[in-house]
Amino acid sequence: MTEDSPVSILLVDDEATLREPLAEYLTGQGFVVTEAESAATARSKLSDSQPDIVLLDIMMPGEDGLSLCRHLVETRSLPVIFITARSEPTDRIIGLELGADDYIVKPFEPRELVARIRTVLRRVGRSAAPAGQSDDWLYVFEGWQLDPLKRKLIDPEGVMVPISTAEFRLLRAFLDNPRNVLDRDQLLDMVQGRTAHLFDRAVDNQISRLRRKIETDTRNPQFILTVRGGGYRFAAQVKRAAHQLET
Repeated sequence: MTEDSPVSILLVDDEATLREPLAEYLTGQGFVVTEAESAATARSKLSDSQPDIVLLDIMMPGEDGLSLCRHLVETRSLPVIFITARSEPTDRIIGLELGADDYIVKPFEPRELVARIRTVLRRVGRSAAPAGQSDDWLYVFEGWQLDPLKRKLIDPEGVMVPISTAEFRLLRAFLDNPRNVLDRDQLLDMVQGRTAHLFDRAVDNQISRLRRKIETDTRNPQFILTVRGGGYRFAAQVKRAAHQLET
């Protein structure tokens, strides 16, 4: 895939009356859309190719969207937008805590969905980087390596550690601002965008998940420190190495 290639979307929804016209609309907006009527079908299509973004309904027969989202963020670096009739704040919080990038409630204006898709893709780096900026280097801290181009986290023994899209963005925010105190509003802006500004608990839960990935003792973290009344601070020294990880 190149930056000039069309954005590919996997649209997962069991309601054909919504899925089919929405797919037609998105295709007319220049996206390449693959449809799936169930989580099982989505898993099958994902085994053949990887889209740039997944639009995912929550309430589906069989495996629901929350379960599929959990699978996607644990095994793939894929941004996810929930499209669902469930509008309760608890549902939104659960979706964000699972690692979803955004949440839109049915019925919605298709143009708003397109705007949200483009916002999420910009946030996760699908669009071309500005001139003079490149991800052709590694973040290195205490033997750990994060490859921002391939979105791979490697531990000091050289083992790849699975990391969700939300965890990747959170870790990168810390690595871009080492030794600085970042409050929840700053982290939400960097990680989820302003659409999630009401859900500051999602930051705490994502930090807990990230700590389980990189800390030896989560009760006494050495990397991500809690600053009382202030937020969080990444305590390790961070360097950049101008070489790519071997795969």
